[in-house]
Amino acid sequence: PMAAIERVEILKDGASAIYGTDAIGGVINFILKNNFQGLNANAFADVTELGGGAIYRASITGGLGDVNADGWNLMATVSLSDHRELRGDSRDFVNTFQPDRGLSVDTRGTPFATIFPLTNTLITSAAAAPFLPGSTTIRAGGGINPLDLPGGGGCNQIDGMQAYDPLLWINPSAEFACAWDTGRAAVLQQPIETINFVSRGVMRFGDHEIAAEVTGSKADSAKRFSNAQISSNTSTQNFAYPRNATTQAVYDRVFNQLVAVFPTLEARRGLPMAVRWRCMECGRRELETTTETGRFFIGADGPIGLLEGWEYRAGASYAYSESESQLGSGYYYRNTTRDASGNIIANGLIDALNTGVINLFLRPGETQTQAALDALKATSAEGVILYGGKFSVTQVDASMSGDLFSMPAGEVLAAVGVDWRKEEYQFNGDRRAAAARPVILLAPFDDGNALSGVSRNVKAVYGEVMFPVVTGMELTAAIRRDDYDGFGSTVNPKISVKYRPIDSILFRGSYNEGFRVPSFNQIFNASSQAPYSGRDIADPGKCPGGVPNTTNPACAVVQPNIIQGGKPDLGPEQAEQYSFGLVYEPSDDFSISADWWRVDRIGTIQILTLQQLANNYETFSDRYIRDASGNLLSIDQRVINAGDSETEGLETALRLRGEAWGGTWTAGLDGTKILKKRSRVAPSLPFGPSEVGFFTFAGDLGLEWKHNAFFAFNRGDWSVSLSQIYRSGYKNQELPGVTSGAVSPPNLDRRVDSYITYNASVTWRGLEGLTVTAGIKNLFNEDPPFAITYDSNFGSGSSWEPRVADPRNRSFTLLMEYRF
Repeated sequence: PMAAIERVEILKDGASAIYGTDAIGGVINFILKNNFQGLNANAFADVTELGGGAIYRASITGGLGDVNADGWNLMATVSLSDHRELRGDSRDFVNTFQPDRGLSVDTRGTPFATIFPLTNTLITSAAAAPFLPGSTTIRAGGGINPLDLPGGGGCNQIDGMQAYDPLLWINPSAEFACAWDTGRAAVLQQPIETINFVSRGVMRFGDHEIAAEVTGSKADSAKRFSNAQISSNTSTQNFAYPRNATTQAVYDRVFNQLVAVFPTLEARRGLPMAVRWRCMECGRRELETTTETGRFFIGADGPIGLLEGWEYRAGASYAYSESESQLGSGYYYRNTTRDASGNIIANGLIDALNTGVINLFLRPGETQTQAALDALKATSAEGVILYGGKFSVTQVDASMSGDLFSMPAGEVLAAVGVDWRKEEYQFNGDRRAAAARPVILLAPFDDGNALSGVSRNVKAVYGEVMFPVVTGMELTAAIRRDDYDGFGSTVNPKISVKYRPIDSILFRGSYNEGFRVPSFNQIFNASSQAPYSGRDIADPGKCPGGVPNTTNPACAVVQPNIIQGGKPDLGPEQAEQYSFGLVYEPSDDFSISADWWRVDRIGTIQILTLQQLANNYETFSDRYIRDASGNLLSIDQRVINAGDSETEGLETALRLRGEAWGGTWTAGLDGTKILKKRSRVAPSLPFGPSEVGFFTFAGDLGLEWKHNAFFAFNRGDWSVSLSQIYRSGYKNQELPGVTSGAVSPPNLDRRVDSYITYNASVTWRGLEGLTVTAGIKNLFNEDPPFAITYDSNFGSGSSWEPRVADPRNRSFTLLMEYRF
């Protein structure tokens, strides 16, 4: 809570030489109050006009004792927050079926099942699928949904379903498939409830102070996903919709629709149907996670008696974060499992599907039978502990600072310090006994990443000196040496200068270096592989660039296994940062500043996208695993140290103040312009094209310009404010059919529009101790601009960009604060 915070320090020009090697971009320091007295209570509500996504917060902060008068102070605060769920289907701008604008869904697992080829079923393989009507070359191997056949009534009869777009996805074999909008099934704001406790005690002994802090929190979150897609195969999900006494009427209805369009299937009447089916009755998948954190600190500071003008500061702390996740709704045991004595441990959903008791072809208005619902309930895995883990840091640090000597322009100040910390990490996979682990469909147990416990020690020493070179000019030099277990040592300097030739002008600049070691997960996560389900890559070994093209057989769509995980030989990432700026402040009522900055990262720790690997196939050909005949089997997409990046920008700030209408007003603008953003995936390669203003799945978008502007007016007990948030547009993503030229949608949006919202608030302080603020966020109820963010491999994303826009739309806020 802000009531417990004395001040916030923001260092934007890098701080690796003082705070640690990974503070490449800077540091935000929250300094707790040292002498808080009284009682402060506040409550906040943020409720959306369209419903869903409400946010509530409340806190109470109290303090006793006066450090100056009593020699001690004790402060404590408790805060609660509650972020409510916001569903995708509650916002009209979330619509992944907009083919006229170049967007459609590739996910063909549908509530009314889509029929696919599979050995020993109605259609045995894609090569044996019936030809599309009027064609002698294209077979219907990409899925057939009876609703999309002539006379079927259309895919859109079922909520969330639409016709599959074979042109956008370069998949003519799916001409009669349906798709399902995973974007509208997604959760735009996940629910989370937290409780936080912060306390600080201070005792003064002469000129020395001893402080202790205890903080803790507990967060209960529920990560919710779309309903499970269950797809027939011959191994893990070996099921198909049978024809028997239970299913005969439904089976015959579906088959008759199929044979009316594909008469060659008549000879296979009665064979089971392999499908991709979206289990709506299963409910949304949910992972429930409880996270507890804590921090314990004790420290002391004061003067050093033997060194006049010098002070010391020392402290020790222990901090941890511990989480445990369990399965909520939407997860089901795969197969019926028995123990050594033949007793059933778990009933399996696949076995229930093979009986036909669950209807995979429900028409509008139809529901599952009670027997089907009972079968689903009997296979539920809700409540099973998924995994857990703990990360902790033990730290001891000490520093001293004071005057070194005098120069004509002032005192030379210095600081030196040492720092030691131990980082520990453990991760628990499936905690069930190895002999009693029934497989749960789609549950991410992550056993391969289980670690009984790993740790590393980090030792550091640093120093900083500030020279008053001439009147108005300060030169600060700092250096820090860190020694990491397993990575060796690194020395990172920082040099900064400030020069004020006259009172109204300030020049400033800095240079610093940084060093970041990989996380435990990036090093120790086990390798795993899964089939790629997207349809946007071709084999770059045969098709340069790896872009699918139906007119070139060498550029056919491929769906190899994707290998992911950590790499034990991963190295550190290094960085260099430069900045130079000017501040002009001719009076207290006007100031303007501009700061140029640049960050160069070397050996960046990242996961290269499949397109990056394809574009640089000659460099990364070893990551394409092939069989003896040269056919592509797998792509190694594990984390690596990938080349370099350069980012350059200009930050501006403007402040105006004045008096009018019996009150005072302030106005300002804080803006950032990205001048350069480019990268190369290997040191041996040239830098690629500009990444400013282009869509990317990973990292930030590199928006060319963004700003926050505001105007505020204060008069007596009242104050009002108006602010504008601006984010510039950028080049949109293209689906494969557009990139290859297979289709030109009539309303194609090649660029995402800029996003502009306004916020307004009014504050009243008419009663002593009471402050009431009412506001409106997104004053004009601006929808997020249309953006193609759908990812066919994961079925995520939709028609808007969460890294830019707020999906909550207009909301109304109320903050009440009372100081006793």
